[in-house]
Amino acid sequence: MNAPLETTNRIPVALVTGQHPYDVPALHTLFRSIPDIDLCPQHMEDFVTDVGDARRHYQVVVFYNFHQVTPGQETNWWDEKTKEALEQLGNIEPGIFILHHALLAFPEWPPWSELCGIRNRRFEYYDSQTLRIEIANPHHPITQGLTPWEMVDETYLMNGAGEGSEVLLTTDHPKSIKTIAWTRQYKNSRVFCLQSGHDRLAFANPSLQTVVARALRWLAARV
Repeated sequence: MNAPLETTNRIPVALVTGQHPYDVPALHTLFRSIPDIDLCPQHMEDFVTDVGDARRHYQVVVFYNFHQVTPGQETNWWDEKTKEALEQLGNIEPGIFILHHALLAFPEWPPWSELCGIRNRRFEYYDSQTLRIEIANPHHPITQGLTPWEMVDETYLMNGAGEGSEVLLTTDHPKSIKTIAWTRQYKNSRVFCLQSGHDRLAFANPSLQTVVARALRWLAARV
């Protein structure tokens, strides 16, 4: 049996999914290859319901969800309890990781746009694109020492990170957002946003693996 979250020296990480299929083995293999994290995968409804009162013990919450219905409509996932749980983000200090299609979740909900740092999140998407990733900030703990690399991934053509964002990775691919990775501050929480991360082609890339591992540690204030 795993140790309780509050007694382990590893970083307790919630991986929150929902409303989008994904390559489960590939993503979980990536996260479980990072030796100092304690991964707790869960659907959004589990994160909201929070059986066992675990939510306050996470040091990082990774969102990999894709809820697209406009908040306020009657659905089986958007209710006052969900809204209340998400509105608590940033009120305490756990880091927030917005991964790939989670950038597009809750498209007309202003708090999520503020969290991502992009007001207008309308997008087009393109499968299996080969893009070159450039290091915009080589001094940040997440990107320090990295060199540019190429990878195959799904891209989103949309507005880039806006005011209040520190851009770490970029690309000049004509069918992609220009800002690939960036950090922000949201209330009391560090935020890291990463557009990359569609499937095993991306998750198997060593440079992306390094970025994800370092981002989790940075979000948990371990670096």
